[in-house]
Amino acid sequence: MLRHDKKAFIKFFSIYFGSVALLILISGHFYYLEQKKEFLKDENFEMLDYARMFKTKTPKQNTDITHKIKKMDFSNFNIGNFEIKKDYFVKYIPHNWKDEYMIIKKPKKLFDEKIFNLKSKIIISQILLLGIFASISYFLSKMALRPMHEAVVRLDNFSKDLIHDINTPITSILLNMKLLKKDKNFASNKYLDRISQNVKDIHSLNSNLTILLKENSLNMQNVDIFKVINDTIELYKKEYPKIRFEILEVEYFANVNEDAFRQIISNLISNASKYSSRDKEAFVKIYMNKDILYIEDNGIGIKNPSSVFLRDYKEHESGHGIGLDITKRLCDAMNIKIDVVSKENEGSCFKITFN
Repeated sequence: MLRHDKKAFIKFFSIYFGSVALLILISGHFYYLEQKKEFLKDENFEMLDYARMFKTKTPKQNTDITHKIKKMDFSNFNIGNFEIKKDYFVKYIPHNWKDEYMIIKKPKKLFDEKIFNLKSKIIISQILLLGIFASISYFLSKMALRPMHEAVVRLDNFSKDLIHDINTPITSILLNMKLLKKDKNFASNKYLDRISQNVKDIHSLNSNLTILLKENSLNMQNVDIFKVINDTIELYKKEYPKIRFEILEVEYFANVNEDAFRQIISNLISNASKYSSRDKEAFVKIYMNKDILYIEDNGIGIKNPSSVFLRDYKEHESGHGIGLDITKRLCDAMNIKIDVVSKENEGSCFKITFN
């Protein structure tokens, strides 16, 4: 099951099963209260019956109810009186016209056993019902999400085929652009330079999308982080010779997908290089502190750092608004945290935290 399938399944299952479970638990609670009320009524009636039979001189046999006669003063006597003590019930019944009352007591032992048995039955019934409805919720969730899953798989396969087919002409165009630049007639052609830059952007976008299609099935392995960084930097040194790249290298291995991590580093260094400062010597610094990798530049900065990882957000016409969104998604897929601190006209610092 793909990552987005899991999220959708968990949400659907949680809503459906959670609603049913809540209904079962509430129903069980109200059933318990009603049954407890009935049990108390039975206890009250049994004590009244005891008093009636005592007055008719035919006391009940084999009962644990006891009584005593005591003179008491009740200003507002209520025949429905019924007190629940810790270990017994108490009821007061008028005995004669001389303010004498029967104080009837009954132990709570049998009542407590009934309550315990009632609770046990309700809990067992609820567990069985929850298990049944959990199974029903599971199968309903699978059935409800099947059409969406099939549609996503078809779209995913189409995207893979499309990106794969686009890669061939892009590679061919890049190769021919290099050959044209070797020709003296085209060496300083500004239109050719624009075409070349646009083709590079398309190639970068294609690379991002190629890796993104694997976000749900990334194979993780122990990777030498700075080897990947050095390999990537070498490519950008040729493209941006005026930028000073500084790497404070340490030995650090992390459990990542190498291709996905390479694309993350490529995206971040590409942005740092593309939006470098024109008024001062530009630099890109890469260094490590504990489990945090820093990629710092002194470029033009970011206006809204909190929005930079949002899809389609861009601050410059030359951007696509998708590179950093893909970077964030790849980091999430590998359980890596990424943050950015930035100030306009001073630069940006991206922080990648490894677990």
